[in-house]
Amino acid sequence: MASAGSSSPPEQRPRRSTRLAAVAALALALLIGACAWRLITQAPPALVIHRTLASYVRLEGPRPVLAWPPEGEAAVEVEGVGSFGVSGSTAAVPIASLAKVMTAYVTLLEHPLAAGSAGFVMVVDRADAEEQRARAELGESTVPVSIGEHISERQALQALLLPSANNIAAMLADEDAGGVAAFLARMNAAARGLGMSSTTYTDPSGFDRATVSTAADQLKLAAAAMSVPAFAATVDESSAALPLVGAIANYASLVGRDGYVGVKTGSDRAAGGCFMFAKRITVAGRPLTVLGVVLSQRGGPLIATALGSAQRLGDSAAGAVRLVTALPRGESVLTVTASNGRHTSAVTSGTLQRIGWPGLQVALAVTPGPAISRLRAGERVARVSVGGTAAARSAVPAVAGGALAGPSLGWRLRHLL
Repeated sequence: MASAGSSSPPEQRPRRSTRLAAVAALALALLIGACAWRLITQAPPALVIHRTLASYVRLEGPRPVLAWPPEGEAAVEVEGVGSFGVSGSTAAVPIASLAKVMTAYVTLLEHPLAAGSAGFVMVVDRADAEEQRARAELGESTVPVSIGEHISERQALQALLLPSANNIAAMLADEDAGGVAAFLARMNAAARGLGMSSTTYTDPSGFDRATVSTAADQLKLAAAAMSVPAFAATVDESSAALPLVGAIANYASLVGRDGYVGVKTGSDRAAGGCFMFAKRITVAGRPLTVLGVVLSQRGGPLIATALGSAQRLGDSAAGAVRLVTALPRGESVLTVTASNGRHTSAVTSGTLQRIGWPGLQVALAVTPGPAISRLRAGERVARVSVGGTAAARSAVPAVAGGALAGPSLGWRLRHLL
């Protein structure tokens, strides 16, 4: 007879062992399945890309020699491409009627002028007429006006920029700001906004010798003013017609010749001969603009001397611009490294060219493609481009010099968890 505290019957112990073995087997199967699924679905590590290309490069070849003026100061650039720099002094000097470029620019900022529009209308009063006569007696450049005459904004800009009328500059100051002092504040604020740190305007016409600037500062203004369509269209006129005086000629006699499209002359005893110029050119089928300024030219009749100096400088700058190699084919720009430590280079698949001139420093950009874990030889890795405006920039692909396989089974097992 069995006692009351005896253990389970022997036949129950194998059943429990069998159940435990089944659970263990199931758990092992689940673990193996999870590991297999992890191996299958594990995201492989992306290849590591490291840039080896410099941020800037100088275009190949000997630097061009420009026809810089032998006197005064000058600056020249190709818009959106680069600057040739400056020559002569960098001191602020009188600029005479180049001041009228800022007068026109500020007027157009306050009163934009659409193509075909006459803009606002000024009515000549007695004070305007008397001021014109007084300025003319002092030898200033003016256009005659009569009491009651109507002068539109467009006509005023033509009179201001072509025959360089000082009296129109004063009338525009009154119309725009209610007086010369308030308008000068706007002119000088605009100069600061353009980064013209060496420029001071003391009158809207430039007749006051205290109105001073530098060639480099005036070049900044040239770029800003020529970006305003109404301004660019006006300075590109060789002549215009005004109601009272009839036909007026542009003092900038280069306009309409050899690609020159403006912009403004200036001359007096204090300033010498000055000319801010723009010249259109085409390089490799792309339209470009050469902008330049010459100041303090005194080697003969002032305006003629300034125009001659500007033309020689502008033509030599235009002749220096061409398509130049920035990077040759096969230049290494990146290293690509796999998880196993193997690596290869990515190289330019073709010659990277840029409009400019030898010696010009240009920026280089490398834009990698989407992240990848393996690589075939010759596969595109990145895009290499050279900076500038749309007219100047270009790009080529960078391709893998060799293949890189994805991670091995051993790597996957080591990184299973």
